[in-house]
Amino acid sequence: MTDDSGAGGLGDDGDDLRRVADYQFGGGAGALLFPEDDEYEVKRSSSGRPSQVLADEQSSSSPRSASPREDADGGRLVTLGVDGRFTLGLEGGRRLADLAHPKNRVVVGDDSEPFVREGKNAFAKFVTEVDPEIRPDDEVLVVHEEGRLLAVGRAELSADAMLDFDAGMAVKVRDGAGDK
Repeated sequence: MTDDSGAGGLGDDGDDLRRVADYQFGGGAGALLFPEDDEYEVKRSSSGRPSQVLADEQSSSSPRSASPREDADGGRLVTLGVDGRFTLGLEGGRRLADLAHPKNRVVVGDDSEPFVREGKNAFAKFVTEVDPEIRPDDEVLVVHEEGRLLAVGRAELSADAMLDFDAGMAVKVRDGAGDK
């Protein structure tokens, strides 16, 4: 993986990345993840394909936390997989949190909040609400009942199964938000 020439806009890749985000996360997600006036660092594969998009901290349209844990992913918005789909970084999750509730969300209560914040997986027995369109392998936001972003990860179960099951992993957490 090689680095682009520093931070800047998304250039020719911007429209394509926004289209993928709109397809994967729903209408409006592309504009939230990649606002046109923000600066980005785009890391590329050896073939020149964008593989990772990081937010430039000085121009990010979403507020950044001063917590070292929350900056552990370096402002990573997304990684673009070889299958053409995004995997979310915590900064990408913060931006998608502006989508209408419950879009792309798995909601958990107080019992699992500290564990999910630390990057531990979210289990079905603690899920209180979920976007009914979530399917296994979808990228999701794990949020508290009060709306705070706790983590981002990959759904392991369908929305119905998350609500019906009393056991099993609902979300394989990739990045936890760390301390409050």
